[in-house]
Amino acid sequence: MNAPIVVIGTGEMSGVFTRGFLKQGYPIFPVQRHTDMAQLAHTLTPPALVLVAVGEDDLDPVLARIPEEWRDCLALLQNELLPRNWEAHGLQAPTVIAVWFEKKKGQEVKVLLPSPVYGSSAPLIDATLGSLDIPTWELSSHAELEFELVRKNLYILTTNITGLELPPGTNVEAMWCNHQPLAREIANEVMAIQFTLIGRELDREKLIEGMIEGIQGDLQHKCMGRSAPARLRRNLGLADKFGLTVPRLRAIAARQK
Repeated sequence: MNAPIVVIGTGEMSGVFTRGFLKQGYPIFPVQRHTDMAQLAHTLTPPALVLVAVGEDDLDPVLARIPEEWRDCLALLQNELLPRNWEAHGLQAPTVIAVWFEKKKGQEVKVLLPSPVYGSSAPLIDATLGSLDIPTWELSSHAELEFELVRKNLYILTTNITGLELPPGTNVEAMWCNHQPLAREIANEVMAIQFTLIGRELDREKLIEGMIEGIQGDLQHKCMGRSAPARLRRNLGLADKFGLTVPRLRAIAARQK
C-alpha cells in the first residue's frame, strides 16, 4: 500500500487533489482546524506528502504548527504565495504549484493554463492532476518558480483590483480590451510590491505577457471575486510596511470606504 497523504484544509481545491490522490491509490488523512497535527504526526505512518490547501490568511498559522516529521514533505498551492511565506518558518524546499485552474462549488474544474510545479514531489503532483486531465508542467529551478508565482499573483491581483473600479460582472476580456491603461497602471504597482517582497526586479513585460496568457485562457472569467477587497487591503498593508507609494491602489481603496 502507498504511504498516506495528509491534506490540510477541506475546501474545493483540496477536494480536487484528494480525488486525484485516491485515484492514484493513496490513503488520505484530512486535517481540519481542530485536528492536533502533532499527535497525528506521532501516530501516523510517515506520509508521502502533506498538502497545505488553506486560504491565504490561514497559511502562516498553519505553517507555524507543522510538526517536525512533516516539514520535509510539504506541498503548497496558495494564491499570493512567495518564497518568503515558507522561508519565514524555516522551510527550505517544499513542493510548490502555481494553480492555473479553478474549482467552485457545484461546478467542474476549469483550466485556464497548465499549472507549473516545482520540488521533489512534483512527479506525484503531475501524476495526480494528470489522472484528472488537469495539465501541469515541471519547473527546473527555483528562479523559474519565483517567476511563475509572481506571474500568477500579478494575474490575480491585477484582475481583482481593477475589477473594483469596473461595473460588477466585468470579465477579463472587457477589462483588458476596454480598460488596459488602468489595468497596466495597477499591474505596475502590484509588480512593485511583488519585487520588494522577493528582493529583486523581474522582467516586467515578460510578466505582463504571462498575465495576458492567463487572461486569454478564460476570457469570460470575472475580474472581481469576493476576495478582491481583502486582497487590496493586504497589499496596501505591504506597501505601507515597505514605504511604497502605489497611488492608484490607494485611490481605489479610498473609494471603497
